[in-house]
Amino acid sequence: MSCCFPVPTYLNPSINIRVSVSPIETHDSTKKVRHTSLLEIPSEGHTKFHRIHKQNINPSGGLEKQSNLRLNPNGFVPELAKEQYGQSRGQSRIEDKPNGAVEMGARHTKFPPKKAHTRCSTKWASYGGCIPSILRALETTSDLDEVFRPWEERLSNKDRSIILKEQLSWERAMEIFEWFKRKDCYELNVIHYNIMLRILGKARKWSKVEHLWDEMRTKRITPINSTYGTLIDVYSKGGHKEEAVVWLQRMNEQGMEPDEVTLGSIIQMYKKAGEFRKAEEFFKMWSSGKTMKDKSAVRRHSNDARKASSGVHLSLSRYTYNTLIDTFGKAGQLEEMSQTFKKMLNDGVIPDTITFNTMIHIYGNSGTLEEVNELVQKMKELNCTPDTRTYNILISLYARRDDINLAFSFFTKMKKACLEPDIVSYRTLLYAFSIRHMVAQAEMLISEMDNRGLEIDEFTQSALTRMYIDSGMLDKSWSWFKRFDNEGNMTSECYSANIDAYGERGHVDEAEKVFICCRERKKLGVVEFNVMIKAYGIGKKYDKACKLFNSMEVLGVLPDRCSYISLILLLAAADLPHIAKPYLLKMQEVGLVTDCFPYCALISSFAKRGQVGLAKSLYKEMIGYNVQPDIVLYGVLINAFAESGNVAEAMDCIGALRKAGLSLNAVICNSLIKIYTKVGYLQEAEETYRLLQSFEKGADGYSSNCMIDLYSERSMVKEAEEIFEDMRKREVANEFSFAMMLCMYKRIGKLDEAMKIAEEMQEMGLLTELLSYNSVLALFVALGRLKDAVGIFKEMIKLEMEPDDYTFKSLGVVLIKSGVPKQAVAKLEVRRKRDGPGGLEEWHRIGGGEKHLRLLAKYPRFRCLRLEPNRHFLMADKDTESDGWQN
Repeated sequence: MSCCFPVPTYLNPSINIRVSVSPIETHDSTKKVRHTSLLEIPSEGHTKFHRIHKQNINPSGGLEKQSNLRLNPNGFVPELAKEQYGQSRGQSRIEDKPNGAVEMGARHTKFPPKKAHTRCSTKWASYGGCIPSILRALETTSDLDEVFRPWEERLSNKDRSIILKEQLSWERAMEIFEWFKRKDCYELNVIHYNIMLRILGKARKWSKVEHLWDEMRTKRITPINSTYGTLIDVYSKGGHKEEAVVWLQRMNEQGMEPDEVTLGSIIQMYKKAGEFRKAEEFFKMWSSGKTMKDKSAVRRHSNDARKASSGVHLSLSRYTYNTLIDTFGKAGQLEEMSQTFKKMLNDGVIPDTITFNTMIHIYGNSGTLEEVNELVQKMKELNCTPDTRTYNILISLYARRDDINLAFSFFTKMKKACLEPDIVSYRTLLYAFSIRHMVAQAEMLISEMDNRGLEIDEFTQSALTRMYIDSGMLDKSWSWFKRFDNEGNMTSECYSANIDAYGERGHVDEAEKVFICCRERKKLGVVEFNVMIKAYGIGKKYDKACKLFNSMEVLGVLPDRCSYISLILLLAAADLPHIAKPYLLKMQEVGLVTDCFPYCALISSFAKRGQVGLAKSLYKEMIGYNVQPDIVLYGVLINAFAESGNVAEAMDCIGALRKAGLSLNAVICNSLIKIYTKVGYLQEAEETYRLLQSFEKGADGYSSNCMIDLYSERSMVKEAEEIFEDMRKREVANEFSFAMMLCMYKRIGKLDEAMKIAEEMQEMGLLTELLSYNSVLALFVALGRLKDAVGIFKEMIKLEMEPDDYTFKSLGVVLIKSGVPKQAVAKLEVRRKRDGPGGLEEWHRIGGGEKHLRLLAKYPRFRCLRLEPNRHFLMADKDTESDGWQN
């Protein structure tokens, strides 16, 4: 999909679009946003922190949830500027200058704007007449009779509207409104009520909004289109989407259509709720002139994405286009977004920086860099100057795509464009440098931030701690940490992040030192204990982990579920379930066991140690506490019983599993096939294997090998071959699969087929296990290929593979076929089994066997042996050498 946007001939590329270039900050939806008379720009500033600041913000400026241990840095998320519904309805604050320039009436600010309590005298003066004097008097005098006395008989409807709109406090506005109502000489019309509905709605005084609405009905003041638009806007922005939809329905019931500003409010409402489809359908329904009452129109528009464009030509404002572009983009409908942008250009609506920032961000996140480049070029063609946010989006985009050089080049271009990088710029690059261990570049940015007095947030602090640790600069990492610790303003979350940074990398001593600093600052909490316990687990200091856990209550910190789980898991992983069990029982006593997860960890650990009885006992204790097992725990138990060959217990678990309404999964099926193979239950294994094949991933290599084993033991060649060929097609056949097929063919006398398997194994490098070597060795002996058999044995020696009884059985056959008497081989085997590698003392006289025996002397087990030249006996001698064993 291409994003090539032609510029209409009537758009003058030389138009100078002057926009805010002051630094953007990260939008926090929990903070109030700044309102201008028509444009509403999301507040994206930060308050200053005493060097360390806790934020739920990633270095690229995106909002995200914060975990206990670390913050996740992801991409930058731009928000569209929002147009305030109400004042100067339908007008634009973007003013056309005589020289053709376009100037925006709102500016981005570095920090969250606070409402000023002094008014702009220039603006008041622009009203003319008595308004400036009245507004000044209202700020200094509380007595409304005194304020209005000089102009009581001369206030027009427009004057009263201005006075109400200019009030900062809803209480003061309501007081003036009630004063107007008490004066019989004043007429309060629907416009005045609209103004008050907006003021009270913005203040979220919903009961007063409803009271005012009822008052309008009582006084028979007929609501107009903008009345409903105001109510829809305030309720949607106040987080009451359902109520806003009700007002929309009432509006349609009166036969009124939302105007464009109301349209923008409704689309924003759906967009914030993540209901992009509804936003799209409403726009298309509105643009085609349909009302909400025409439900069939909704269906038609949801089925035809372009029907609206075939209707009446619409001329939308830039704000509406920006809202639509953002909505389509967030819904992942990039083609719709692109078409909306083209229509915007064709309609002669000049895109602003917000338009481009939104599209660059969305295309960047989708990985379509070609469109990003085209948009950057389009900005140049339209003389739309990038702002700090534009550069931040590009920096974040290319940093995430691992093009750190290009990302840094945009940082440099930002400076050349006389734009100061903001905290988001620095944070994004610092994180990118830190994960790449680019220490020099990171320190350069830190120096710049220090020179500018910019505060370093706690996420950046901990990220750079990790950078120094990973770069092997442990001393520097500690100095970096102490810089912030000495200032005394680190949060407990930042301490925990630093403990984790050291602990995850095995630097337990440094983690302890950070923990001690946190304790000295009296900022210890349960999270700090938890990450320190985790660090002890990684460092295998299990005693210290237990001691630290035991000290928590003494230090006034109650362990939480995570504390117990962390300790139990690390002890279970260390094969110390007997130490972990008392902590599990205590966890049960304090009511923190909510599922079978901690029990599952210990039962698995007991089973791994072969202590199936203890695992079963703990399971019964769990049932006694009314903790219900899940499918994972059943799988652990069934596998434990499979390993021990206990079919009855495994079947009991299967029955309990089914009684609990759970279904067999692949893990349990594998365990069942394992146990059926051990005890030789072919029919049950076949049924389970068929069930396993019905799953999405089918049977894995292990279960298929088990089935081959069962079939080969019974010489069921056809069945074994079918499974083996299926495994080869699925590329899951492994060394064990080939070895079993070889053994089966050898056992039933199909030596040619066995030889093909052996040769294929050698070609594929599938000779690595003792079973495979023994199988091939036995095959060569059976075929009389003694030289090849010796060669296989040489490979075993080279790999220092320990021979077993099967190996010596084949070697004995080699010796016999080489002329060594059977009695001599038998006695040698008896002596080997009785005395081990050092207990072989004598070989009977072997005709021509000396060369063959020298090879055995090279193997560690026989290195203590030598041939006595005159007696043909094997005697101790570590220095025996041989050139090999020849046929």
